[in-house]
Amino acid sequence: MIVSKTLINWYSNNKRELPWRQTKDPYCIWLSEIILQQTQIKQGLPYYESFLREFPTVFHLANADESQVLKLWQGLGYYSRARNLHATAKYIVEKLNGEFPSSYKELLQLKGVGDYTASAIASICFNEPAAVVDGNVYRVLSRYFGIDTPINSTQGKKEFKLLAQQLIDIENPADFNQAIMEFGAVQCKPQNPNCSICPLQDSCVALQKSSINQLPVKTKPNKVSKKHFNFLVLISKDNKTILEKREGKGIWQNLYQFPLIETKTAVTEKNISKQLSTHELLKEVDFEVSLYNDNTIIHKLSHQHLHTKFWIIHVDNLNGDAIPIDNIHSYPVPILIGNFIDAFNF
Repeated sequence: MIVSKTLINWYSNNKRELPWRQTKDPYCIWLSEIILQQTQIKQGLPYYESFLREFPTVFHLANADESQVLKLWQGLGYYSRARNLHATAKYIVEKLNGEFPSSYKELLQLKGVGDYTASAIASICFNEPAAVVDGNVYRVLSRYFGIDTPINSTQGKKEFKLLAQQLIDIENPADFNQAIMEFGAVQCKPQNPNCSICPLQDSCVALQKSSINQLPVKTKPNKVSKKHFNFLVLISKDNKTILEKREGKGIWQNLYQFPLIETKTAVTEKNISKQLSTHELLKEVDFEVSLYNDNTIIHKLSHQHLHTKFWIIHVDNLNGDAIPIDNIHSYPVPILIGNFIDAFNF
């Protein structure tokens, strides 16, 4: 099909030089795809390079401690990706002798690997004509064909996947998939694309109908919830503090944080002092409390906004779970906590 040939030709002349484009090693492709989920290339590239230095093969990654993986991931967010990455590495080493599955269907069975990632690995590493559909592909296809089906609807996902599969170059699926994604990222950009130099301008429906800015269509997300987090930064005279490991399910599972008091509304120093007097860590203990950040820190997640205050609490002694403050940087923490640690500079 002429569209696929045009995109591949454009790609050969305009593609960015990126390290994962220099290899067909499924470990490297898998690693790059997991890191770049919900992450821009400029942010993900340093993490990709760090992971390859620290874990050059799937065997190195499988043999690492989860805390080591989470620490290296710190700052990327969506930490379930890192936990799934580690779990899948273990599975590949222990159950598959370190060999990645070589087909789209088999790749889909791996934890943390969905349609997009399976398609990318299958096409790039094993030349299987499995079409990728990501945000860039949705944008290119919706504009070029003038499709207004919401891309985050069940119908939209099926429609665009089928269309991409029909367009894919059977003989060169790897370059086609990378070409259409790159085209969306560099040429058919979300805002102000330069349509005057677009090789598809003569047949682009959205350009002809002046609907570039209206496509793709996406339904509005559910209302974001609001939470109030109060982190207790305990500091003893012998320079120790307390970090707690988050257990159970959640985006910060197995990461560390300062003891937390969650409240329904914002609290004052008087309010927090009253709660601290009965807190299990501070019962019958003299303490001094002060608010670190006068302005509430709002940490925005996809499904909730965390209105956060850090309370500095000085005490004489802490219990046996306390850690030396000098060791605080060795613990994997959410970026919200990491930013505070860096700013406070203990």
